[in-house]
Amino acid sequence: MKIIVMGCGRVGEQFARLMDSEGHDVTVVDTDETALEKMRQGFGGKVIVGVGFDRQILIEAGIERAEAFAATSNSDNANIIAARIARNIFHVPKVVASLYDPRRAEIYRRLGLLTFSSTALGVERVRELLTFQELEPMMTFGGGEVALIKYEAPPILEGKQVRDLTVPGEINVISISRQGQAILPILGTTIKTGDIIYIAVLTLALDRLKALLSYAEGV
Repeated sequence: MKIIVMGCGRVGEQFARLMDSEGHDVTVVDTDETALEKMRQGFGGKVIVGVGFDRQILIEAGIERAEAFAATSNSDNANIIAARIARNIFHVPKVVASLYDPRRAEIYRRLGLLTFSSTALGVERVRELLTFQELEPMMTFGGGEVALIKYEAPPILEGKQVRDLTVPGEINVISISRQGQAILPILGTTIKTGDIIYIAVLTLALDRLKALLSYAEGV
């Protein structure tokens, strides 16, 4: 996966190194040459000195072929600008932005951006939001502790029930869209092939959701 990380602070550096260690193609962009020089040590990816929301810098970083973009600078304003450019202009499939001021969470949400709190959400959770291939995270709530996931039911889920995808307090199916009409399901609601299932899940439980879906598809 081609990933661009804007911001080489604690979260950005840790996330970039984690993705690099897993074999992803990672580029880090920051205005701080000293931080990037430190980043080069033991890092197999690319580093670029520049403003992370500058169009030419982003093109140089490879955003036109990027599959994920993480805005992790220490400025909420810079993060929101960069995230919107990545998503709306370059159409990067997966975009997340760090959020320091919780009062801005609603603004991010209205713009349809996935956010995370660097104090509440660890680097591993950012990784899960960006590399969650099977499902489509639509937005996050609070400091990123809860994510809204969109999932199209495959034929193997035909006849299963909502209870098979539910873990109280961790994973809840909040709506199902079927043939253009949305319903509020109960535990006994039967799933049909092609249903668009909207699932609220604790970010900490994303792995459990993946395991649960794998189990449900296998029973």
